Amino acid sequence: MTSTNTIAPNFIKTIVEEDLRAGKNDGRVTTRFPPEPNGYLHIGHAKSICLNFGLAREFGGACHMRFDDTNPIKEDVEYVESIKRDVRWLGFDWGDNLFYASDYFDRLHDYAQELIRRGKAYVCSLSAEDIRAYRGTLTEPGRNSPYRDRTVEENLELFARMRAGEFEDGEHVLRAKIDMASPNVSLRDPVIYRIKKAAHHRTGNAWCIYPMYDFAHCLSDSIEGITHSICTLEFENNRPLYHWFLDALETPCHPEQIEFARLNLSYTVLSKRKLIQLVQDKAVSGWDDPRMPTISGLRRRGVPPEALRTFCDRIGVARADSTVDISMLEHCVREVLNVRAPRVMAVLRPLKVVITNYPEDQIEELEAPLHPENPEMGSRKIPFGRELYIEQDDFMEEPPKKFYRLAPGREVRLRYGYYITCREVIKNSLGEVMELHCTYDPASRGGGTPDGRKVKATLHWVCARTAKRAKVRIYDHLFTTLNPNEAPEGKDFRHNLNPDSLEVLENCLVEPHLAAAETGSRWQFERLGYFSVDPVESTPEELIFNRIISLRDTWAKVQAAEGKKT
Repeated sequence: MTSTNTIAPNFIKTIVEEDLRAGKNDGRVTTRFPPEPNGYLHIGHAKSICLNFGLAREFGGACHMRFDDTNPIKEDVEYVESIKRDVRWLGFDWGDNLFYASDYFDRLHDYAQELIRRGKAYVCSLSAEDIRAYRGTLTEPGRNSPYRDRTVEENLELFARMRAGEFEDGEHVLRAKIDMASPNVSLRDPVIYRIKKAAHHRTGNAWCIYPMYDFAHCLSDSIEGITHSICTLEFENNRPLYHWFLDALETPCHPEQIEFARLNLSYTVLSKRKLIQLVQDKAVSGWDDPRMPTISGLRRRGVPPEALRTFCDRIGVARADSTVDISMLEHCVREVLNVRAPRVMAVLRPLKVVITNYPEDQIEELEAPLHPENPEMGSRKIPFGRELYIEQDDFMEEPPKKFYRLAPGREVRLRYGYYITCREVIKNSLGEVMELHCTYDPASRGGGTPDGRKVKATLHWVCARTAKRAKVRIYDHLFTTLNPNEAPEGKDFRHNLNPDSLEVLENCLVEPHLAAAETGSRWQFERLGYFSVDPVESTPEELIFNRIISLRDTWAKVQAAEGKKT
């Protein structure tokens, strides 16, 4: 189990250090972050971003931002711009090193022709279904395509006609000629070009054939002079194919591919395909829904970028797959917000309190710090008057044992204010508590009394006359199970969606200090948790807050328990 405050091991950093000591790559370190622009980035991508940009920064190298945009059907400029925004928000910048696989379409086309000329690629006219059937299985070798022995001249002619748009989608593909009996299925004559009569978000209709990801990816790395090509474990079987392409074309740069375990997070799905399903099904409000594990969703929720960077440092980089408890991420978020977020008071489920012995028209201002441990943040004035609001669950008419908050005849302290005692409970015709009549002790201002008496509870509150109305969204895990991918037979991951993942409270009240809160700003609502002003929908006329996270830190408790055991 990873300690809460240490940076976990990173085996890739060790490899880079060894390469530098050995003088490889002339002492250069050039990495890249190569997303496909077919969706929004999620927290798993954050791990890769921090790793690639972090290594380049640490060793004085460069990290390229390259969009592997080889499939025009699924790609969109919206995704491109969102990815740029997310990387910058995380605190990284690519400088002048912004590239696209589509920058290299002419060069990749030349590479494909060169493979044909060298007898290492051929145009295959099998259907997609037949190609799959000929490919074999993990236990049975594949069979050669009947078109595998076409001559170089015939292949060059057919490929040129594919490029000219003479054929429809699926009529022909270009395949590498490797080994249909290879135990590595990825080496069984993979497709490297296919016909797609679709406009590309950058090249328009200039092309009607497009390179496959595996072909374009490794060659783009080589073109850019990448020294360390870092990817997740699912690409391990593709490494021999990448080496084959580079060797067959005798490219001068041969990047070193290193695979690491992707991030798996409890109560979370990190499959782009599944996240797209959630958006398309309207199970969430969009890619930036604060319940989504997308970087844009985490940003809108109010998660600080430094918390994500810290989380990525602490989970480390390893070869073996594992699942990280989401409470560790939550701990990193609280750790940052505990230091950075100013404290204010808000009441989410208001219950009216009338202080019967307080002057009716009087409003006084109480001084309160914005952070008890950081006086540099300053202070704010909290209005106090005859009518206040407290939380409904801070009062019980018949309290059980160990309930120390307000009850008939009981005295409590109001935060930064006075001691009050409940004298009367006002109910409606249904017997529901609507209002409390209390008295206050004028000598108890600031939390003390001349006779030195103590109370067992301190409540947060707002002044009825000056409080600002707000809408507050309370979020829970989007899924109900640790591993949402495990579902009963006949069901998929959506079976595990949490129907209570969002609660919207319409009639909340907050201190007047929050009237001028900037969109995106983060606050601790005392006793309630950390909240941010929604950056999309909140306005001065209608304040909307998203709860970032509660105050309870389960990961810290687990770590403390582990420490006691050792």
